[in-house]
Amino acid sequence: MAVRIIDVEKGTPAHKYNIMPGDELVSINGEEIFDMMDLQFYSTDTQLDVEISRNGEKINLHIVKEDDYTPLGLEFATYLIDKQHSCKNKCIFCFVDQLPKGLRQDMYFKDDDERLSYLFGNYITLTNLSRREIDRIKKMKISPINISVHATAPDVRLFMMKNPRAVEINDIMQEFADAGIVMNTQIVLCKGVNDGEILKKSIEKLQSLYPQVASCSIVPVGVTRYRDGLAPVETFSKEECRCVIDQVNSWTEDFYKQQGERLVYLSDEFFLRAELPIPETAYYGSFPQIENGVGMVRTLIDSFEEELNWYEGLTEKVKADIVTGEAMYPVLCSVIEKAKEKAGDMLDVTVHKIKNNFFGGNVWVTGLITATDIIDQLQGKLTSDRLLLCNDMLRSEQDMFLDNKTPADIEAALGVKTEFYPNDGYQLAQKLLGTEF
Repeated sequence: MAVRIIDVEKGTPAHKYNIMPGDELVSINGEEIFDMMDLQFYSTDTQLDVEISRNGEKINLHIVKEDDYTPLGLEFATYLIDKQHSCKNKCIFCFVDQLPKGLRQDMYFKDDDERLSYLFGNYITLTNLSRREIDRIKKMKISPINISVHATAPDVRLFMMKNPRAVEINDIMQEFADAGIVMNTQIVLCKGVNDGEILKKSIEKLQSLYPQVASCSIVPVGVTRYRDGLAPVETFSKEECRCVIDQVNSWTEDFYKQQGERLVYLSDEFFLRAELPIPETAYYGSFPQIENGVGMVRTLIDSFEEELNWYEGLTEKVKADIVTGEAMYPVLCSVIEKAKEKAGDMLDVTVHKIKNNFFGGNVWVTGLITATDIIDQLQGKLTSDRLLLCNDMLRSEQDMFLDNKTPADIEAALGVKTEFYPNDGYQLAQKLLGTEF
């Protein structure tokens, strides 16, 4: 295979050795180049035998670089060089399948790319990995890999994912473990499908692969109102969430005592839905699954309270409104009350709970709140002209909500100025109390 070069950066080794836009990169040191991962791995030596194709003619170059980390300086049509790998499963719980039309276009792409798992922490199912890609992960020691397991019982995983290759999960994970690859895993828990004894067996299997399986998060299934024609999936009630918490704590207690690590963590949403206190900091160890919603709430609480210690007083009164999802509402109310205890009458903040009517009321998280629901539910209820929102509600460019509306749409509809803060207790406290240096 050869990949087309679209540009060459001036002053780089590729430019020095007269590689040109339009050339095709064939191999480096005898290894074919298929994508960015191959390019990065095979171009780290100081001396490279590079084969390119120019107008059908093969050209061999011996390139000498100053050090291993100097990039060749080649640019391609996409960051990955080839196309992003999409998901080939038909999971019964797939959130993308539950989306209405008219959302941001990026919401409809189902990613299942092992390269993005390594680079950006995305979770993959392993069902579209070729033998070459499996062998490459082992050869290059691409680690950690983040894996959506859901169930280790082959028949259950097949039922959940509707892909014949779903049954290969245990063999591939064992192969990775034997090769020294570290794996972080997740289980999307579906009521009556992969919970109960099925979940217990999944936990036991993952524990058996420790320490190569370094962590596992268990998150509750998300269900929207757009499920026409899809398999029936139910959410967990408050009592059922409490039952799951008790079960998982029971099944993991012996492992924790033996290894000193919990390995398996329940997402914050389970505790919030169960209306139970968020575990203390020690529960989360090194917070290995924080990007998957495990420990984010505890981190926010701790960092907000720590920032309060720097409060020296407000020079003028702060008046604002702040919005959050149903899950985080009691937490945010609690930390705001602590800030008010410090600031007294100088801090006047009203917390508004937004019910996610857009998705049907069963989606609780703040990051999936739409501008439509904010506008509809805050009409006539704001106490100030300053509206604080978590930037998790926006896409990465920080300019658009899920429903294609913008902060400007909210400002125009509600007559306020919108301000965004990261999902971080330090910065939220700083924004309210002016404690930044």
